[in-house]
Amino acid sequence: MRVVSGKCKGRPLKAVPGSGTRPTTDKVKESIFNIIGPYFDGGTALDLFAGSGGLGIEALSRGIEQAIFVDREHKAIQTVKANLEACQFSGKAEVYKNDAERALKAISKRNLSFRLILLDPPYKLQKLVELVELIHSNGLLDNDGLIVCEHGSETTLPDRIGSFFKWKQETYGIIAVTIFQKELLPNE
Repeated sequence: MRVVSGKCKGRPLKAVPGSGTRPTTDKVKESIFNIIGPYFDGGTALDLFAGSGGLGIEALSRGIEQAIFVDREHKAIQTVKANLEACQFSGKAEVYKNDAERALKAISKRNLSFRLILLDPPYKLQKLVELVELIHSNGLLDNDGLIVCEHGSETTLPDRIGSFFKWKQETYGIIAVTIFQKELLPNE
């Protein structure tokens, strides 16, 4: 596992110890960022099921200015912090041990919004529709922002969730990636 492109290209990343976390493969990570970027000129990202932090760190390496990493597992939090340190991104990141719903509610109280929200929950615990609805109802996505959902290829997400529409969907074997974008009203 490594950073695929950008400032930290080629930098190896530690995996979360144990078998409870399934890191996004470099191939899928590269494909995701080729679709949504490939590079950014600032903005804030939220890596909600951070695991090793690979997706959020990739975003930082490709130009995202700040990122918030959330995971509910202590080993994952330690791994994210170690990977951020190795990439010298600690000053551009906040790392929290929390579950996804609580984290979204806490973030909404800070009046934050994101250019990029990365959702890669464990496949057996997928509540992606509910999470995207929470993001919608709390106004957490910038007008030009994207929500990237990684899920099992057997899962089909709806074409619309709140004010978000399915912009793109790709399948990579047993992995699927669905990307949502905000539908803008004429005066936005």
